[in-house]
Amino acid sequence: MEPAPGRPKVVVVMPAYNAARTLHMTYAELPHHLVDLVILVDDGSSDETASIARKLGLELFVHNRNYGYGANQKTCYREALKAGADIVVMLHPDYQYDPTLLPDLIRPIQQGSADVALGSRLLGASPIAQGMPWWKYLANRALTKLENLVFGLKLSEYHTGYRAFRREALELVNMEMNSDRFLFDQEILAQMVELKLRFTEVPVPTRYFAEASTASFGQSAFYGVSILWLLARYLLHRWGIFRQRQFQSLSRRYRAMPAPTPEAGAGVKVP
Repeated sequence: MEPAPGRPKVVVVMPAYNAARTLHMTYAELPHHLVDLVILVDDGSSDETASIARKLGLELFVHNRNYGYGANQKTCYREALKAGADIVVMLHPDYQYDPTLLPDLIRPIQQGSADVALGSRLLGASPIAQGMPWWKYLANRALTKLENLVFGLKLSEYHTGYRAFRREALELVNMEMNSDRFLFDQEILAQMVELKLRFTEVPVPTRYFAEASTASFGQSAFYGVSILWLLARYLLHRWGIFRQRQFQSLSRRYRAMPAPTPEAGAGVKVP
């Protein structure tokens, strides 16, 4: 579906892994009058995620095995740009984030006041009261304070799975150099900070329940250490001690890059 004349094309991308129990709920609550295309990338799920996505009529891409959350996002953004998106919204299909708040998330980008909009769980109501584990809340606050110090921003959190990007923001970053794992989330934000893109936040209450995906304590601890290493690398780059191509702007506008081979994590489009 093409957007009405004068309205930016909004593409929602859903990086999915074993999301069969929550995909339909997430999709049903999207404001479909504002969304022109929904792309789901199935990262080697062992459940019925792909089958449900096909029945819902989503644009479906399937990895031949589980490559990781970051690799999933790379396929999501690559295909959204190829589809002509003006605004790309990442929404996890696990129903943790409220799909009905998409208009609030994209509004600053539509109005031209931001390049990146983050749905923050730490604005508004207490996330612990909403079910966020206390140790995850404390780790989130500590890492966010450190990231604000390094990046020179004043965000309430960096670790949300509900994000919106202006097309040009994704075109400028070298996302293919980022991790195929969870660190991708923070690497792409570090790249956008280095390019001096404009950030904003929107309060987004979140939900914690049995069917929603969540990282274990061990996974979260490893993720936290990885962020510390990322921040150290970013500072070395910014101070000119060790310049890294990962944090430099692409010298040309995005072109349809050749997709990786299936062995490298390319998504195969499924009719």
